[in-house]
Amino acid sequence: MSGSDESADLARQMREKAQQLAEAAERASDPQERERLEKKSRSMRDRSEQQSGMAAGDIYPQK
Repeated sequence: MSGSDESADLARQMREKAQQLAEAAERASDPQERERLEKKSRSMRDRSEQQSGMAAGDIYPQK
């Protein structure tokens, strides 16, 4: 597997994990736990977008 393929796969895995965290946040009954999971999901999604941009060869990731 090439470096590009590995980066794309990592980005996909990160997006899946972010989705799982968002779903867990929706199910959480505790407001603090919900906020923690939402924040973690957003962070994971942001990192996956950066990873995806690097895999595509974009040296200037979007902010």
